[in-house]
Amino acid sequence: MAPLIEVRNLKVQFKTQDGVVNAVNDTSFALERGETLGIVGESGSGKSVTALSLMRLIPNPPGKIAGGSITFDGENLLDYSEDEMRHVRGNRIAMIFQDPMTSLNPVLTIGRQITESLELHMKLTGREAETRAIELLNMVGIPSAGRRLGDYPHQFSGGMRQRVMIAMGLSCNPELLIADEPTTALDVTIQAQILELINRLKNETGTAVIIITHDLGVVAGMADRVVVMYAGSIVEEGPTAEIFSNPRMPYTIGLLRSIPRLDEQDGRKLTPIRGLPPDLINLPQVCPFSPRCDYFVAGKCDQMVPPLRPVGPDHRAACLFDITLETPIPSQERLTEVAEVA
Repeated sequence: MAPLIEVRNLKVQFKTQDGVVNAVNDTSFALERGETLGIVGESGSGKSVTALSLMRLIPNPPGKIAGGSITFDGENLLDYSEDEMRHVRGNRIAMIFQDPMTSLNPVLTIGRQITESLELHMKLTGREAETRAIELLNMVGIPSAGRRLGDYPHQFSGGMRQRVMIAMGLSCNPELLIADEPTTALDVTIQAQILELINRLKNETGTAVIIITHDLGVVAGMADRVVVMYAGSIVEEGPTAEIFSNPRMPYTIGLLRSIPRLDEQDGRKLTPIRGLPPDLINLPQVCPFSPRCDYFVAGKCDQMVPPLRPVGPDHRAACLFDITLETPIPSQERLTEVAEVA
């Protein structure tokens, strides 16, 4: 069976006064029906731009999808007209944005913002749409849902606004739900509730989910597979358990080592990833992570861009060397002695 959505060689660029920003570079991945895919990476790695590309929401100008294909249910979304995309957005593909306060319309009631898409896509009448809106708000845990339909976004807390965004996203029973940093700016308790809610609704409705985050810990218990992005490209991809137990790209290892561990008894300090991501206007034709890599090998890492190669069953990594989580970080004097894969 063909995947629900398949992205092939996607390229997204933005024109600026300083030059062309290569926000997404030759990115490819696929998502099966009912599957959860986690896309992780630092700010500026291309995660959100990739998600906006799937919805055809890249502002043009200054941005444009410069190449590739986005095949959804057998059809290339890049061939759709804007009118055709309006019937896809919110209906077959829905998105939960990072900040619900700026995503919700401040001058419309919560009820109207939910019923609008129901009337447009599901062809429900006013009363039917209102009944469905109450069901959705109850489903996401909004108390006194019927009374709160007439409230405005500013009358809800941050966690409640995010729940409303989830209700809006699920209102038309989409085949794909994209959650872009759904727990940003929320406290830890509310984060856990939101993630549990998305996971439960996904299991109940069979909706495929793409969850985008900078925190590998967020996707640990949710995602079936993980895609790690850096400087606009995928640098590692594989099943979640495999990525956590056997990461093969130094950037992924760096992300894992920066996660707080409750089982550490020796007071080990978190290990930050030193340096900054590369300039996306002038991407070097070498490994983009090499200036920040603890395993850097002169004459290798600074000579070519490593391909995304198979390193295990359904596991790919963009590194020239056989690096694992257990590989000791070499001393500065021995950085050039890291063994190359035969």
